[in-house]
Amino acid sequence: MKPIRIVCGTRLSKQDFATHSALGRSLLSNYDACPVEIRLFAENTQGLSTIYNQAIEEVRDNPAILVFVHDDVHLCDFFWTDRVREGLSTYDIIGLAGNVRRVAGQVAWLFVDDAFTWDERSKLSGRVGHGQGFPCPISNFGPAPQACKLLDGLFLAADSERLLQAGVHFDEQFAFHFYDMDFCRQAERNGLSMGTWPLSVVHESGGAFGSPAWRENLRRYRLKYGEVQDGAMLPDGQAPT
Repeated sequence: MKPIRIVCGTRLSKQDFATHSALGRSLLSNYDACPVEIRLFAENTQGLSTIYNQAIEEVRDNPAILVFVHDDVHLCDFFWTDRVREGLSTYDIIGLAGNVRRVAGQVAWLFVDDAFTWDERSKLSGRVGHGQGFPCPISNFGPAPQACKLLDGLFLAADSERLLQAGVHFDEQFAFHFYDMDFCRQAERNGLSMGTWPLSVVHESGGAFGSPAWRENLRRYRLKYGEVQDGAMLPDGQAPT
């Protein structure tokens, strides 16, 4: 059975990650029941795409189930490793929240435009808690499990062998924003299946939608996929002028 390897980038030191981060504390508290490998990029200043690609290459000769997860995620499901293995028996890539479709002009898995208009509820899937602990507010996006075209990057899991066989990596021009959107599009283009899977977590942050860095990555994303501002599409590969 392939090991499960957590892949996480954090600004914290290795010691502080274990004692101060949501992910580190939840891994430590349940380690006896759910022992996993941890590929930690401590005191990290690189983009998530860069370190995620490094983690994929590191297991080329020793395949693993890779779980790319933010350091501010509490893993509240005591059986989360079982959930991951179950999910990957159905889909090549699993996440916790996502969208069953992808439309022109979409700027996140749940937003259809840069005014942050939510997509129809019938198109969304998954459930995520928010805050510093439990009980907490819960976003119930829609039924899960469900096949999706886009997944939220707070938690993504995949078998490294499937990623390498399909030639799917993260685009390193997207350091902290749009890396998940792009990753899902690359997966779709290369024939990998994606879906949400029910797994209980609490996410401490809500993202940085609309920030200058986010806007810059939106520009890069639209250039890459030939999308103009109003959501209309240009021929594939042609950049808007």
